[in-house]
Amino acid sequence: MNYWLVKSEPSTYPWDQLVKEKEGMWDGVRNYAARNNLMAMKKGDQVLFYHSNEGKEVVGLAEVSKEHYPDPTAKEGDWVVVNVVPVEKFPKTVTLAQIKGDSRLKEMALVKLSRLSVSPVRREEFDIIVGLAHD
Repeated sequence: MNYWLVKSEPSTYPWDQLVKEKEGMWDGVRNYAARNNLMAMKKGDQVLFYHSNEGKEVVGLAEVSKEHYPDPTAKEGDWVVVNVVPVEKFPKTVTLAQIKGDSRLKEMALVKLSRLSVSPVRREEFDIIVGLAHD
């Protein structure tokens, strides 16, 4: 199993909308590195759901429910989507400030590649963030 972090602006696609829909298509990615990460996702992989710009915090845990397929919103190019389902809204959000302030997370892609909308998360990082959300 692999672990990932996906970013969405709450004004565009908030966690609560994913919960309401019960399954969401992660579309609109137009960055090659992020696209490659979508293509590497496998059914059952765990996904940290991060609210970007407003909030700047990990708010919940999702799971990949359908592996990559062509992005129906793309007018041109080789873009893909995956589907995700909500697993858990975290009891406490984990803020970007908390993540940046934790020396154990200093190498996390969210910190090092802050513009990347879909990034891999190491198992240790995933466990730390889930632990912080449940403290």
